[in-house]
Amino acid sequence: MSESESKPWYEDVVLPALLRHARTTYGVAMRRALDEAGYDDVPKNGLYVIGGLAMGAGGVPLGQLIRELRISKQAAGQLVDTLVTRGYLERAVDPEDRRKLTVTLSERGRAAAAAQAAAREKVDAELLDIVGADDIQRTRRTLAALIDMGNAPDEQPDD
Repeated sequence: MSESESKPWYEDVVLPALLRHARTTYGVAMRRALDEAGYDDVPKNGLYVIGGLAMGAGGVPLGQLIRELRISKQAAGQLVDTLVTRGYLERAVDPEDRRKLTVTLSERGRAAAAAQAAAREKVDAELLDIVGADDIQRTRRTLAALIDMGNAPDEQPDD
């Protein structure tokens, strides 16, 4: 067998492509679970908002959602409006700063988040069976390093 025949397929794929396809595995599983549970009207980026709110404690300021989604304020506002209209979110004035709006999951949103989490946990369990805990921990550490690189403040040269 030649070296190219024994080489794993993923060694010739650039990391950004691997990350995108890996993320798609989770997204497809979550979308399928939501569809099967009757939550087939969650818009694009809605999975992120619902999942993020479910993992956070209490409400999340609208500004924080906008920053994390890396979309325009207008697009974030439209997404939140859609999720409120479809019954996944509730919007309220922040009790600590009345100039800010806070969004929280509604009962429907919490149920959708539970379906989404169950799908994620199923993918996680299957992955654990395939690669083992050490590889998953190594992957988490590597992804965290990549995220930290992206979050590092830009270095300003000394003048």
